[in-house]
Amino acid sequence: MIRTVTAVAAALIVSAAPALAHFQLAYTPKVNLDRPGPVPMAFIFWHPMENGHAMDVAAPSRLELHFKGEAIDLTDSLAPITFHGADNEAQAFKADIPVRRNGDYIVAFTPAPYYEESEDIYIQQITKSFLNKGGIPTGWNEPVGLPTEIVPLNKPTNVIAGSTFSGVLLSEGEPVPGAEIEIEYMAAPPDMATNSATEPTVEPMPGGTLVAITDANGEFTFGIPKAGFWGFAALGSGPATEHEGKELSQDAVIWVRAFDLK
Repeated sequence: MIRTVTAVAAALIVSAAPALAHFQLAYTPKVNLDRPGPVPMAFIFWHPMENGHAMDVAAPSRLELHFKGEAIDLTDSLAPITFHGADNEAQAFKADIPVRRNGDYIVAFTPAPYYEESEDIYIQQITKSFLNKGGIPTGWNEPVGLPTEIVPLNKPTNVIAGSTFSGVLLSEGEPVPGAEIEIEYMAAPPDMATNSATEPTVEPMPGGTLVAITDANGEFTFGIPKAGFWGFAALGSGPATEHEGKELSQDAVIWVRAFDLK
């Protein structure tokens, strides 16, 4: 695939929607690891920018770990938890991610469709996050065969704040041009010990959800202004459009970690 990012795709625009986005999280605080062992990860459906309303993550959900081309089914390791948000409680999951050898670990979480009553539709956010052990790159930029996914074009575990992050959106393995990518900063990382919300560290941007548009090759670029976790979601990019007789928005979500350059 030839990498050509147009000025339109690189530009940041603001969505007309006043509300901030809901994002499926696949979260653990530390993504760069120097020793083997289980890594606890939380799977929460939430508004992590403003510590807003939390939604239930229902079963059956699927969890896969991809390492050096091998897909490991970790679904049976998912354990239900109650996530305590600022305004409500919701069902979520936790699992231990087995990290042993050096390299990149791609965590792929496919939740059961969530019914959004206010819109009378189902939402399914197929979510990827990344771990690395030992600083050795072993395939962070490879697709893992999800119905829809965002493939990073920058190493997702050590993006430099002040630089840019680029990705390519795929649906059934093919690039998706002209797609809207919602962008959210995890201003309120969840407390892993208490399964509860924390106070936001920054205020939401005026004008609603941040958005970028993919170019003719399905690529987008966003300037990362601040260290922390950044989420990117392509709404309705998946091939499935209906669930239980209602509209389904099958979304691709990716989380990356940015650091300040010291």
